[in-house]
Amino acid sequence: MATEYGQGYGLDNGSGFPGSTERRHRLPAVLRAPVEGRTWLELTHVLLSLPISILLFTYAVTMASLGAGLLVTFLGVPVLAAALAGCRGFGALERMRARGLLGLEVTEPEPLRMRKPGAMAWMGAVLKSGASWRALLYAVLHLPWAVFSFVVAVNVWALGWALLTYPLWFWVFPVYAGQDGVQLYGDEAHRIYLDNPFEITVTALVGLLFTIATPWIVRALTMVDRLMVHGLLGPSRLASRVVELESDRGVVVDTAAADLRRIERDLHDGAQARLVALAMDLGLAKEKLQEDPRAAARMVDEAHGEVKTALQELRDLARGIHPAVLTDRGLDAALSAVASRCTVPVQVEVDLAERPAPAIEGIAYFTVSELLQNVSKHARATWAGVEVWRTENRLMLQVVDNGVGGADVSQGSGLAGLADRLDAVDGILVVDSPAGGPTRVTAELPWRGAHMR
Repeated sequence: MATEYGQGYGLDNGSGFPGSTERRHRLPAVLRAPVEGRTWLELTHVLLSLPISILLFTYAVTMASLGAGLLVTFLGVPVLAAALAGCRGFGALERMRARGLLGLEVTEPEPLRMRKPGAMAWMGAVLKSGASWRALLYAVLHLPWAVFSFVVAVNVWALGWALLTYPLWFWVFPVYAGQDGVQLYGDEAHRIYLDNPFEITVTALVGLLFTIATPWIVRALTMVDRLMVHGLLGPSRLASRVVELESDRGVVVDTAAADLRRIERDLHDGAQARLVALAMDLGLAKEKLQEDPRAAARMVDEAHGEVKTALQELRDLARGIHPAVLTDRGLDAALSAVASRCTVPVQVEVDLAERPAPAIEGIAYFTVSELLQNVSKHARATWAGVEVWRTENRLMLQVVDNGVGGADVSQGSGLAGLADRLDAVDGILVVDSPAGGPTRVTAELPWRGAHMR
């Protein structure tokens, strides 16, 4: 992950100069760039790159060559491991330099994986680590680029400021050196000087153009440095994907555990409690059957009502886990059933030529169900709509309502848990809910056909 400088880097709103940021930013970015702090930091990075890359290149090539030459003996292995370890250390310093001068945040690469402690295990881990070899590659490739960027930046910067300040030079040379200005050409017969107002003005204007262009040239040069640091000194795509999958696996496990706790709580507090009360009522009715048949009949009738309520709660619980209508008839019928239980009229449109895989179908059903529950409880809406369609390899869901709005994933509400659940399967949840409404929640899920079990 890479981040750049924020707005107006180097300008502090609390500097004690009210409105100073606004006054400075009235100038176009092209005119501000030559004197901005970011430009000087980037130029400093380019200037430091040459001596640092020479040191790094010398170390890397010397140690790697020595280690490769000694591989015929056992000494080559520790020398090569030390070379790679040194390059990893230099890589850490380069990430720090990029963070301080370029504003580039690059996470550390994957750590060494040692199955057991010891010098041999450490050397094996260093030699097997892809991050070590990428750091060595960075040390070798960065030198030619550092030489090129140093030469270009220094020459363009020096030429621009020299030409821009030429009127000062023109005043200095004739007065203190007895010259007719700066000599452009001279031989035994001819000499050409910049010595009249028109030539001085043109020279200063050309210098102004070079001065204005220099920050953008330097910025383009540092873009290559950013790419090299990010690509060679950061984590690999595979390692980043492994970390992401490990995080997603944790979210899936936590979500499954939370679902199990919810089911257990609903059973314990709902249907189980009603069944216990039902058993007690039937026991009392059995005792009163001989003494007071009418009271016993009334108690049996009440128990019958409790049975219906318990069955309805069990149906609702089973429907919340995975409804039978979803398995039998698909998303269209299942979402229509959910919409019929919403407190506001809901229009459902499902445009799918085929059914997705059961796991994706279940997550889509759960997502729409949760969003419609939010509409019923919090939106204060009079209308809602659900749309489901497929775009290439993505299953798209959208729930819209005309309620009061104000829904925010960052507030840690149920939407945050829903976003985590979708993220665990490479899905995305986007909430657009300005205050006053309307609210539009869009979810994306990876598409897998029903045949891809």
